[in-house]
Amino acid sequence: MNGLVKKVVPIVIRRRDSPEILAFRHPRGDSQLVKGTLEEGEEPECAALRELAEESGIRDATVERALGRLVFPEIAQDWHFFLCRVACPLAEEWSFFTQDDGGHLFEFFWQVLEVEPDSSWHEDFCRALSFVRRQLESAGTPN
Repeated sequence: MNGLVKKVVPIVIRRRDSPEILAFRHPRGDSQLVKGTLEEGEEPECAALRELAEESGIRDATVERALGRLVFPEIAQDWHFFLCRVACPLAEEWSFFTQDDGGHLFEFFWQVLEVEPDSSWHEDFCRALSFVRRQLESAGTPN
């Protein structure tokens, strides 16, 4: 697995009638999950919380547990997923201006995890949503 860039993906789940996963619309039009690069010498759990804060503004989260990893050889990336718990309730939708890549306004929303993502989702993130759904089901995480 040498040569793969390690990425962290903090996962926030909200439980309603069906579990919902935190997602955002990128200004270029696609829907995504929060994801970022693991920095040299950084613990993956810390990186997940840092990325969650940098991209969404959520600063009161903790890592509940690792959900596993998913390798994308075609883009040379190794994604590490972490289930995160947020102390305070989150809004239905909100915008957050991130400083990443020169600054972007991200529009956050909740994606029902059991519903197939629409065409706004990049195939890598569709694969990630399926992975998270399987990991939560296999671990017996209550919906």
